[in-house]
Amino acid sequence: MENKIEDILKRNQLSITSGRKKILELFLQQEGALAHSDIEKRAGEKFDRVTIYRTLQAFLEKGLIHSIPTADNSIRYALCKDNCTGGHHHDDHVHFVCSACGNTVCLEGVAVPPIQLPKGFTSEQVEMLVSGVCKSCNS
Repeated sequence: MENKIEDILKRNQLSITSGRKKILELFLQQEGALAHSDIEKRAGEKFDRVTIYRTLQAFLEKGLIHSIPTADNSIRYALCKDNCTGGHHHDDHVHFVCSACGNTVCLEGVAVPPIQLPKGFTSEQVEMLVSGVCKSCNS
C-alpha cells in the first residue's frame, strides 16, 4: 500500500510527507467520504487542523479528491476517479448521505441527469445529493 500511495503522490507532483501519506491512506481505505473531523480522529497521529486543511486543498487542486457539500452545510471529501485532474473534476455522479449513520457514498453508476438551463446561463458544476437510509442501515 505504501508504494501505491507514494506513486500517487509522485504522479501528481506532490511532495511525499508523512501527513499526505497518512491522509491518502485513509481515503484509500474508506469506501465513503470523509469529513475534516473524520480525518482528525482517524489519523492516529496528531496532525494539526492546518496541516489537514492544506493537505485536503492540495489533493483537491491536483484532482485526487472531490468535495461533497452536505445538507448541514459541512463538506466531505472522496477520492476522484482516475480521469480527474487539477481544476477539472469529472465526478458527475450522485452522492448519497445516509440519514441514519451519516455515511456519504459516491454512487458511481448513477449519473447526474442533464440539466437544461435557460438561454444565457452557463453551467460550471452540477452536484446531486440524495439523502435516505443506506443498505447497511436498512438491514
